[in-house]
Amino acid sequence: MLSSRLEFDAAENDLTTLLAEKRRAVATVLDLTESNPTRVGIAYPEGWASALAGPGSSAYDPSPRGLPAARAAVAGYYAERGVLVEPESVLLCASTSEAYALLLKLLCDPGDAVLGPQPGYPLLDPIAALEGVRLGRYPLRFDGAWRIDVGALAARIDARSRAVVLVHPNNPTGTFVKRADLEALQELAARHALALISDEVFAEYAFAPSPERVGVVAAEASVPCFSLGGLSKLCGLPQVKVGWIVAGGPPVARDRLLRGLEHVNDAYLSCTGPAQHALAELLPLRHTVGAAIAARVRDNRAWLLCSGADVLPAEGGWYAVLRLPPGLADETFALDLLAHDEVLVHPGYFYDFDEPCFVVVSLLPEPTSFHEGISRLLARVAG
Repeated sequence: MLSSRLEFDAAENDLTTLLAEKRRAVATVLDLTESNPTRVGIAYPEGWASALAGPGSSAYDPSPRGLPAARAAVAGYYAERGVLVEPESVLLCASTSEAYALLLKLLCDPGDAVLGPQPGYPLLDPIAALEGVRLGRYPLRFDGAWRIDVGALAARIDARSRAVVLVHPNNPTGTFVKRADLEALQELAARHALALISDEVFAEYAFAPSPERVGVVAAEASVPCFSLGGLSKLCGLPQVKVGWIVAGGPPVARDRLLRGLEHVNDAYLSCTGPAQHALAELLPLRHTVGAAIAARVRDNRAWLLCSGADVLPAEGGWYAVLRLPPGLADETFALDLLAHDEVLVHPGYFYDFDEPCFVVVSLLPEPTSFHEGISRLLARVAG
């Protein structure tokens, strides 16, 4: 009775099962995977939600690309970053997850393929499966820094490939797309008629500036390209559910794709009216809530770098990758850490690391909990 697109195992993995048991048995599990900014003691300005009840919120004015004023607010945000984005190139949706789904509907027939980074966040797998699209992986190689293996990516393009997904910066490795990478990817995209999809939800969380780094990929690309953003990470508002797609590339191709994307989004119209009316008031929260998140991430990472943990280099994002000593396997270590120390981390296999010697932690938790959790992790590493 179930669709074949529901490619999932209903059984819980061992870590999820153990976590449920621990939470029933003990008062506190130190969750070093927490990625919800509303649950880690970040201060939000009083009355911010009143923007959702502002003038016009009670009226319904369906617009497939999003309300003009809301799209202008997104364009204004990019203008503050020094990037020219036309409001007509913006389409609003509920989230980055939905943005991916809309773009796969736009670009792919059932059985077509897109390529995404490995290691990478596992969200793409179920979204692609639900759209009837094959998800291939191209490797990020580590040689002291993470880099896109463009040659390996090229070898994995086939006749059904339709797009390459970039995560800028990547989750969890914190790797930004470099200008040399973009040039090579554009050449491949032009040769094979591929679009680029750039997930930029963590783009504002860079640890330091770099002249090698691409800014907004859609604004710099010479091939059809889509940059994704949203309030969830930028302003710490996952509950408001506003995301956007910025289309770029050659104007004729870009406008044709936007018309198709508008047609797809018109079937859903999931970005709520109140959120769109409030967008111009909500986006400035990046200067307060977003800044507080950035400070938390920087402070926790600075402490982590001094802790003695083997932390892999990163350029930005909310996560850190820790390398385990030889002889420790990621899943076994994560299970032991939770079972004996009440600390939750993600084993690297969740993100398709090639080797079973990495664990991933979020840099968002409240500092006292973060310090204690990492201290317990290091004690277990030491044996």
